Amino acid sequence: MNFAFTSACIRRMASADLEQVTEIAGSLKEAPQWPRAAFERALDPEAQPGRIALVAEAVGRVAGFAVASLLPPEAELETIAVASGAQRHGLGLRLFAELAAELAKAQIAEVNLEVRASNQPALALYRRLGFAETGRRVRYYHDPVEDAVLMRLRLEGFPSTAAHIPMV
Repeated sequence: MNFAFTSACIRRMASADLEQVTEIAGSLKEAPQWPRAAFERALDPEAQPGRIALVAEAVGRVAGFAVASLLPPEAELETIAVASGAQRHGLGLRLFAELAAELAKAQIAEVNLEVRASNQPALALYRRLGFAETGRRVRYYHDPVEDAVLMRLRLEGFPSTAAHIPMV
């Protein structure tokens, strides 16, 4: 494991991070291709629904990010992405563990998400975190057309740090 990534700082996303965040999202074909304005809305404290947006910063650069919308007592994990050069170093696990802690403070009991059926790395991460498949939306995604896998995780009893997430 690379020390630069294991010692990454997980913190709230700020407007100064948006250029790097959109650069990471644009470089990953699996990531939602949101316009900058969507990330700006994620930072707006007045926006509805409310959102929690976090970044993982390593060596002075954003290496990953996560955004969840709050619909108490549920949240939707809208996106979690790690720059290709920083993947497979535990940043996705750490980002989600920090996000889960923030969601718990916001009285969120469960997290839902949808992911492309072909996105095997994301599905593996979500299963490792304890998400369970709850259904599918047939032909939900376009370009290419494919199913969305729906998943859910109850936060009750979820580990408070990535160090307590079982390594599979």
